[in-house]
Amino acid sequence: MDYPALFQPKWNGKKFLLCNLVALALLLLWIWPTGHAAFTQLDEGLFHVLNRPLEQNKVWLWIWTIASMRPFDVVVGLILLTLLIKGEWVFKTLQTRAALIGFVLTLILLLIIRTVFSKIIDHSSLQHDSASMVIPDAIKLSDIFPTLEDKWQLKDRSSQSFPGDHASVLLIWAMFMSVYSRTLGQRVVIWALALLFMMPRLVAGAHWGQDDYIGGVMIALLALGWSCYTPFVAKATGFFLRLTAPLFNILGRLPLLRCLSIMKPGAHL
Repeated sequence: MDYPALFQPKWNGKKFLLCNLVALALLLLWIWPTGHAAFTQLDEGLFHVLNRPLEQNKVWLWIWTIASMRPFDVVVGLILLTLLIKGEWVFKTLQTRAALIGFVLTLILLLIIRTVFSKIIDHSSLQHDSASMVIPDAIKLSDIFPTLEDKWQLKDRSSQSFPGDHASVLLIWAMFMSVYSRTLGQRVVIWALALLFMMPRLVAGAHWGQDDYIGGVMIALLALGWSCYTPFVAKATGFFLRLTAPLFNILGRLPLLRCLSIMKPGAHL
């Protein structure tokens, strides 16, 4: 299957406009004082529901302490990567190499958009501290486990928590996978994992809910629109498929890599 069947090298005007207009609407709703106040009130209640059990339930405490450690992000990344390149799940085996390159390009686009947007927000009055730094009775993992904080960098606070950077990556993965998923079951798994892996920062208070469901969604929609619904991802993926084909052919001869779907003969198509 040739890569244009996966990424169409043309504009999809309706979906492109939808992504950008929804992102703009979310931003305007968040900036609007009434909307911002409503989101903050909602997030305070959500934070207490998620954060308070850390003091009352040891199982809850240890689950989210482990999930808030930096090394756990590596585990999450490996899970997302495995599902992305797992042949015959969302993508056909012959599509997985194109899917991987296309997602990496989309992720790079997201990082550029997020960096520019974050700099704008940081120089405005709209930036805010994380929930754990604002709510007086917040349970902070770094206070409970100072040794783990020193060794593994527990993520439970931020002085620049909008937009949710961790959430934006999870959301663009979920959106990208959903665009090409074929069944409802696949989409349920995709979004269940994305929401689950967003939880540690919300429980620990490193982010407000609005950092994710406003900021993260907005950034991810912009990246999705400019990547998948313009010629960008199709043309750029085609270029990098041709550029990296000799490297994949060499790596595909290695016994440990030969079984990967992206190494299969014809996976470059």
